[in-house]
Parts: sequence; C-alpha cells; structure tokens
Amino acid sequence: MEKNSTSDKKIVAVLLSAPTERPYFYIVPDEKQIILGSIVRVPLGSRQVVGIVTDITTTTKDFSAKKLRQISEVFDYPAIQLELMKFIHFVSSYTLSPIGLIVRMVLRVSTTFTPEEMLKGIRFSGRMPERITPQRMRVLELSRNGIVWSRTALARAANVSISVVDGLKAKGVFERAELPPASIVPLPDITCKSVILENHQRKAANVLQDAVLKNRFSVCLLDGVTGSGKTEVYFEAIAYALNQGRQVLILLPEIALTQQFLDRFYARFGVAPIDWHSDLTPRRRERIWQQVAKGRIQVIAGARSALFLPFQNLGLIVVDEEHDAAYKQEGQVFYNARDMAVARGQIIGIPVILASATPSIESQVNAKQGRYRYIHLPLRFGCAAMPNIKTIDMRNNPPPAKHFLSPPMITAIREVLQRKEQSLLFLNRRGYAPLTLCRVCAHRFSCPNCSIWLVEHRHYSRLQCHHCGYHQSMPKVCPECGAIDHLVACGPGIERIAEEVSKKFSDARILVLSTDIEGGLKQLHSELEAVSRGHIDIVIGTQLITKGHNFPRVTLVGVIDADLGLANGDPRAAERTFQLLSQVTGRAGRTGLKSRGLIQTWQPDHPVMKAIVTNNSTAFYAREIEEREPNRLPPFGRLAALIVSGKAREEVENYARALRRAAPRGSDINVFGPAEAPLSLVRGRYRFRLLLHGDRRVNMQAFIRSLLAAAPATRRSICLQIDIDPQSFL
Repeated sequence: MEKNSTSDKKIVAVLLSAPTERPYFYIVPDEKQIILGSIVRVPLGSRQVVGIVTDITTTTKDFSAKKLRQISEVFDYPAIQLELMKFIHFVSSYTLSPIGLIVRMVLRVSTTFTPEEMLKGIRFSGRMPERITPQRMRVLELSRNGIVWSRTALARAANVSISVVDGLKAKGVFERAELPPASIVPLPDITCKSVILENHQRKAANVLQDAVLKNRFSVCLLDGVTGSGKTEVYFEAIAYALNQGRQVLILLPEIALTQQFLDRFYARFGVAPIDWHSDLTPRRRERIWQQVAKGRIQVIAGARSALFLPFQNLGLIVVDEEHDAAYKQEGQVFYNARDMAVARGQIIGIPVILASATPSIESQVNAKQGRYRYIHLPLRFGCAAMPNIKTIDMRNNPPPAKHFLSPPMITAIREVLQRKEQSLLFLNRRGYAPLTLCRVCAHRFSCPNCSIWLVEHRHYSRLQCHHCGYHQSMPKVCPECGAIDHLVACGPGIERIAEEVSKKFSDARILVLSTDIEGGLKQLHSELEAVSRGHIDIVIGTQLITKGHNFPRVTLVGVIDADLGLANGDPRAAERTFQLLSQVTGRAGRTGLKSRGLIQTWQPDHPVMKAIVTNNSTAFYAREIEEREPNRLPPFGRLAALIVSGKAREEVENYARALRRAAPRGSDINVFGPAEAPLSLVRGRYRFRLLLHGDRRVNMQAFIRSLLAAAPATRRSICLQIDIDPQSFL
C-alpha cells in the first residue's frame, strides 16, 4: 500500500455551525494538528463554514474516505471543552433543535476568527551591560527571569525613565519579543471595597459562599423583597469564586438596560464586568469571545446568549431576576436561559444562584421540594420600609371623559411635587394609543402583515406595528369611507399619559421612558442617570422601568392600568401580573423615604390585587400552586407547542391537522388543536398551534420525535417550530 494513502489518513467528525442534524466527516491534512474540541474551517458545498471537532478516527467502514474533503484551517484557539460539548448536545436534545444551530450559538462571533494582534515587547537576552548603574540594576533584576515586558511597563515598574530601558536595548541587553494583546478589562479586585452587610444579609451570603467553596453542583434560590440587597449578597459569592481563580457568568434579562448594575459591580470590584449583548460591534464581540476562551476575562455580565460562551474555568453562574420572561428565547431555537443555566451548572458541577424579588412558581416549587436551597431576605436594606400600596377602584373613582388618571392619582402626584420628590407612572403600552379607528364607519387601522392593530406614535406622526416593523404616516382621511378628521385614538399609551400629565402639571419636568427612545442606549443611560440625580419630577414608562433601577427620590409609583395583563388567557397571567406590579411598586422608597404605590384597577378584589396590597406573596404563591397542581400545569405537568406557519393559510392548516393525526396513540400526553394562533398572522405568515400536555414524568421529547417521524415531510413553504416549556401562547 502506498504510504500515506487515503485509508491511513486521520478522519474527524465536525459539528458545523449550520442548521444540520449530524456531524460531517473530513480528512485532516498531514501538516495540521487536531484534538477533540478543535475549532476548524471546512468546505460545505461551495462555501466555507466553521465547526467543532467531536471525534477523531481512521475508521472508514461507514463511508468512502475517497469522497471526503480536507479541513481547510485549524484555528489557534483553546479547544472547546468537553463540558461545553455535552451542553451543546443537551440543549439540542432538550429543545429538539438541529445541533448545528446550537454550535452556531457557541461560534456565533464570526466566520473569520481573526486573531488578536500581538504587541511589541522586549525580553532579557542574557547579555549583561559593561556598566551597571543603580537604575540599570533595578531594570535587570525585574527582567532576568525572561518575562516579556513592554518598554513603558518595565520602566514604570523599575521606577526609571524609558531612556534607561532603551539604552540597555541598544546595548543588546534586550531582544525583541511579542506580548499577548492587552486584556479588555483588568481583573476584578475583591478587596476594592469593604463590605458591610446586615445580619440577615450576612447569613444569606454565608450560605452562598459555602456553596462556592464546596465547588459542586447546587442551586440556591435567593428570594428577597425589592431593595433587600440581593445583589450585594451574591457579590460576596462572586468574590469567593474570583478568589479561587474561577470565571463567573452573571445573566441579566436585558443587559443593555442595566447600567446601574454595571456601576454597582464597579463600585464593589474596581472594574466593570464585561457586558455581552446583541448591540456589541462584531470586532468587540470577537475579542471578548477570544479572551473568555483563553480564560483572560473573569466576569461576564450578559444576556441569555452569554450562556454559550466558551469559558475555560467557569466556577459560578448567577441568574438575576430569574423570573423574567426575557430569558425565553423564541426564534430558530426556543430555550429558557434560566433553565439552561441550571443545566450547564449541573454538567460542569458548579453552583448556580437564582435571584429575584418575585421568583417564578417553577423555582418556588423546586425550593419547596428540596431541589433548590431556599434563602429569604424579608427586609429592605437599612430598615427602609416597603411602600404603602393601595388600589384605586376605577368604578368609584373614574377619570374625567377622555382622561386616564383618576382624581386620587392626580392628588397624589401633586402632593409629591410639592415635597420636591419624584413620581413614577407605569403603563405597559408603548406609543400614544393602541388603536386608531374612524368614528363614521368604525374602520380600524391594522397591520397588513400581522393580525394586530397599528399603534399610534404621535411623536413620530405615524402608525406602527410592533411585531413586523411596518409603519405608515398618520392619515387624515379614512381609507374605508373617506371621512376627513374623524379618526380617533382609542385607549392610552405612555405618550398619551404624558400629554395628560403635562397639561395637569405644566411646570413639572417630565420624562417618557420606553424602548422607542431616540438615541439608543447612550441616550437611555443618560436619561436614567438624570432620574437618579433628581433632575426629573415625573417619570412615565413601560416595563423598561421595572428592571432593577434604583431611583432614590421616587416616593410614588402609580400603575395606570393594572388589569392589562389579566385578560389574555395565559395560564401564567396572574403570576406575571403579580411579578410585574411587585417589581414596579418596589421602585418606591428604596432609600428610606416614606413612599406609596397606587394601583388603578377595575378588579380591586382580584387575588393579585389583594396580594399586592397586603404584601402577602406567600399566600399568593400558595394559591397559585394549589390551582396548578390538580390541573397538572407547570411545574406539575409538562407543556410543548408545535407552531406551524406559512404563506398559504389552507396549506398551513392542512399540515397542522396532519401533525395531529400523526400523534402516537395510547400515550399519556394529550394533544390539543390545531387551532389558529391568537396572533394568526405575523410578518405575512399564517400560524396554527398544537399544544401538548402531559404529566411531569412523561418523555415529551420522545413523543414529539415519534410524532414527527410519522408525520408527512414539511414542504419548503411550511415552517414548523417546536417550543418545549412554552412561555407565550400567542
């Protein structure tokens, strides 16, 4: 046999960063070194893609080695660790997503993997200078061990001028060498700030620190009222992990909106954590990815995608605001970052901390059943009192016609202004009005691509769809009947509330905060800072203002339409409304000023409203759990959704019905539907849903695999999405 024949070649299996279900096989050129986890570039059809080596063999029984193509490039990066490979397989198996899409989330930074440029440095050559001075001796003592220095750093460390170093270099004492690129951020300093915790905080911190010291898998649920200092408590656990030389991942529901968190971390550790989110430039994302992979970044604070970074020595995962719905990713891959964080912690064998003032019922039940360690902080830091919360019964205190603020709310705002304190008004609706219609023919303006009304944005003089982005200029004529000046805005958005407030309090400094803000993140951070400094009198905002912000002088929180989330048929509606109202009213009185929350509602006797007013979260959660258990709703049962979409409604419905007929018989899993989705048309695609429901112990993934195996193959025009543990039913 000819030496180095095809059959003698090393063959590797590569998981590609592409929507593939299996690995592809390639030949390794003789000159390239490959290990498990190597990141490579390989040909796929006419293009080049990146991937991860998952197996190395010389066996060719399952395929013809002569047909295999060669690896194009092996990148000079640390290999993807075995624990991350296991995590990739777990996420793919759990979510029933093509494994290549999970690989893409790990290798999503680029297809180039451009290496960071090395810096110019110097290293002791072994040659001694003829003349030794005290300054030269200090330089030599620092450099004789062969460490590579930059010229300026060596001069600074030796307390000499740079000319001394350059003189020695000219004499041949130093030779050229390369330095690795500078770290994006210095290492955190765990001694930067002396920390004084109250007794209940110290006890909680001790439990978390003990979990870090044990260095094995565990989950701690840190449940503390708003303003109780949960962040400072888990900072102590982070300090312990950093002291052990471990990396730390902090997940935040919306990292782009949490500048105050980054500032608090800076105050505690002397540096801000590296933030990871979708608004980073491609080059910065790549640099962060590379330095995480090399273990040169110790702390990442990121959105859900940070969970897929290639940490080298991860020692702790913190999921802040663990209840937040923003942790659920819906797209090509449906996954809940909170649950996947627990899974990654278990695979590595490290502690996970879940923190929230309003924990999810799933986490509450896990703690109650002993799977999670439960830690409770019942008091606010510094003995600050919780706000006094009351409902305003809109049946007895209606606002004037065409207005939305009740008389008691107006009175309360006026009193706060007189005390030179701040008010925060919350309404979870963007724009000016959620609906515009014609008073003559009742024509309603809706999106041509989605089954939803267009939202009026009076500031921009346009109607806009918040699902597909479609927008049109604000019309003056009804397109249905031709009536002029008979279009009317129905219902309030925050712009309309701001209009009403500005008329009532013309001298007040008013700020509207929502994700529609002009100027992007920089402007948003600037305006949040203005609120914190007391430069604003009345803040009017959407859900954006509930996320971890600390406004020292806010003493009144007013909720404009507290019933908004209770009427959508979602089985989690009560839980989410309770969490939202608790979080937003918790913005008041965090620094000790006497404060209150006023909730405008048409249902003051609803269990959610009673729980908020009495500050009795225990009773609320107990009631919700009691209702869910007999009905086998999560976490006592399992749900999955199959969403079918396409351009032709009849074709979509027919395929959804075919899926229903393919469901295995005699199973403990019930299949409901198909039914037209509440949002039946999104971005021009019709949508039908099937809902699968079973006991907690059923193998939902196996059932779905059997269903899909028996179902007809999908056409190109049909898209099928699988949502395990759905959070949205739209």
